[in-house]
Amino acid sequence: MLEFKSFSERIENLKSEEFENLALDIFRFQAKANPIYHKYIKARSIDISQISQLDQIPFLPIGFFKDWAVVCGVEEDFEGFYSSSGTTGMTTSKHFYWSESWYLKHSLRVFESFYGNIEDYHVLALLPAYLERPGSSLVSMAKHFIEKSKSEFSGFYLYNQDDLLATLAELKNSSRKVLLLGVTFALLDLAESGKNFSPMDKLIVMETGGMKGRRKEMIREEVHQILRDYFEVSVIHSEYGMTELMSQGYSMGEGKFSLPPSMRIKLRDVNDPLSWSNRSQGGINVIDLANFHSCSFIETQDLGKLDESGMLEVLGRFDNSEIRGCNLLVQ
Repeated sequence: MLEFKSFSERIENLKSEEFENLALDIFRFQAKANPIYHKYIKARSIDISQISQLDQIPFLPIGFFKDWAVVCGVEEDFEGFYSSSGTTGMTTSKHFYWSESWYLKHSLRVFESFYGNIEDYHVLALLPAYLERPGSSLVSMAKHFIEKSKSEFSGFYLYNQDDLLATLAELKNSSRKVLLLGVTFALLDLAESGKNFSPMDKLIVMETGGMKGRRKEMIREEVHQILRDYFEVSVIHSEYGMTELMSQGYSMGEGKFSLPPSMRIKLRDVNDPLSWSNRSQGGINVIDLANFHSCSFIETQDLGKLDESGMLEVLGRFDNSEIRGCNLLVQ
């Protein structure tokens, strides 16, 4: 669609002062072009023509991605979809994409805006739960990072801890930094394996969150302390992403996430999802302008708070919500 190309170009050069105007343009487009979002808006008796500010835009509950194709147009026009992992018996979400190559380009641009050129890294991805199923957006992103790093050492690891440790040892004196991107339970399994690890100066350990039903849930501070002790690093980095989003946030320590220009967070009242929170914490509503092909305004089941500088801290999940594949640790 011509609208997709236009929105993608505007996002690639987005400045903060342009965010609201672009968000409103995307809202008006999606309110008409997305059948599911259109029906939701109509059910709430919202007059689209009266929406003139960011705070007035309605957010679609994330659960809609489990039951319907949330797309602008018809799903047959889309290249494919990503699906959430969930656990046995759960209904998984599907997020259709109009261009996987654009998603990968956008994800790399977001990463490099925080961490610099990907060619300065060896990318080691410890993502067993994701690799064991098709349709993971995280695996697609990691594969793209691995390829773009142009390192013969970059690659995926399933449960082969010894191979991973051998590669890390070989890279100890490399001029490049090493990004170890891992699902939380797999990083913990490695840290508690009793296998020797030789500390590295240029190692970044980044957890993607989630226990996948493999381990009991733990508070973030406990997990990060175990990982810091084993890898002998001062901080543990984190990635905040989910199947229903095209953009990612990144934390360089202490569980506080910075967001790219394409994302913003609004906090809703925990007792009234249609009202904004007047406190520093509440339910997380995400605006992801990179979702211009589906729905950019998502009411998640995460709880969070914003600090004075606007950084996001994820506190956990609502009690009645399912444990999601990419959820961060409950605090």
